[in-house]
Amino acid sequence: MTPYPPIRRRRPLSLVCAAILAAGCAAPAGDGAQEPPAGAAAEGDLSGAPAMVDHLGRQLRTLRGKIVALAEAMPEDRYAWRPMDGVRSVGEVFTHMAGDNYFVPALMGVEVPAGAGVTGDPATVGSHEEAWSTRSRSEIVADLERSFDAMEAALEVTREDPERTVELRGNALTAGDLWVRAVTHLHEHLGQSIAYARSNHVVPPWSR
Repeated sequence: MTPYPPIRRRRPLSLVCAAILAAGCAAPAGDGAQEPPAGAAAEGDLSGAPAMVDHLGRQLRTLRGKIVALAEAMPEDRYAWRPMDGVRSVGEVFTHMAGDNYFVPALMGVEVPAGAGVTGDPATVGSHEEAWSTRSRSEIVADLERSFDAMEAALEVTREDPERTVELRGNALTAGDLWVRAVTHLHEHLGQSIAYARSNHVVPPWSR
């Protein structure tokens, strides 16, 4: 299975920016209306694209901290644990996230570590994931760290032109749209990893 479903149509990045900035900057209940953050753009004004990239960067750093911390907290002898047959094990989930983190920069033409073995071909993500059983926990954690380094470097490249066209499985989308999908993908697997940890009586480090 490839990391993302097919794109049926392109959505204007301005609408994506508006949605992300609204989610990240919404006023707490009872606080009343707030002034929009500096740099936020009105709908249709692409000058807000850098603000969107900054917001995604903050999301990415938060995800990195939690995912790496959870990978370190899981006992190594539980990396082969899976809740049932036919679904990813603990180790497979972490290596899947790392593989996809390399895949996104590769799609954007950003160089990824040669040892990762991941290119713009979705099949290489699966190959990367399949190698999980040959790696120790420390190697998987180090791989995650390198993959997030690649993601952060690619995000900086995106800052210059978030409206550039990227092709995913024969479908055209913008780099900004791809980033929204990539961050959402990581959030989904973070939630899965938390459920795996709790099932093994491991408390996520940030919630202790």
